[in-house]
Amino acid sequence: MKNVITISREFGSGGRTIGKRVAELLGYAFYDSEIVNQVAERSGFSSAFIEECGEYAGARSSLLFSLATASQYTAGGMSVQDKLYLEQENIIRELADKGGCVIVGRCADYILRERKDALHVFICSDMESRAKRIVECYGKKDKSPEKRLAEKDQKRRVYYRNYTGREWGAMKNYSLCLNSAALGLETCAQIIVQAAK
Repeated sequence: MKNVITISREFGSGGRTIGKRVAELLGYAFYDSEIVNQVAERSGFSSAFIEECGEYAGARSSLLFSLATASQYTAGGMSVQDKLYLEQENIIRELADKGGCVIVGRCADYILRERKDALHVFICSDMESRAKRIVECYGKKDKSPEKRLAEKDQKRRVYYRNYTGREWGAMKNYSLCLNSAALGLETCAQIIVQAAK
């Protein structure tokens, strides 16, 4: 039995919904924004600031990012973004040690890669299905759904590469890769539950 399940996902693929359903089916704790709230509590920064760091911390090659965060260093010379990542890493390890949990995103698959009792899942989907889903879930915005998807995925890709040295979404990093558009959210959840057992 796998006691810890990590869910990495493309934006709009339904990964969070699938993760929540898996947690319900297994009777596990579910962690997503709760991790951000715990990092905020420990660090003294707002949850909104921590979410923003999670979006942009890896974009170090960007001149705009460099200018925007040039003054954000701690007394020890570590960037605020790196300090928050380390705090997040500690929290994820603590939650996993409690057992019986589903953790969404935040490089949890990498952080917990040595655990034998962990199942690492990546959820993907086609662009059309994802675009439709984000409009249904988050409404219409100034940017097209496709552009929003591309930008969000790129931020996740860069953040993941920065902190793990690995390619986000590469099959070899995960125990299981599922296409939610092809299988459906409930079927994906059922497959993950069976794999965990």
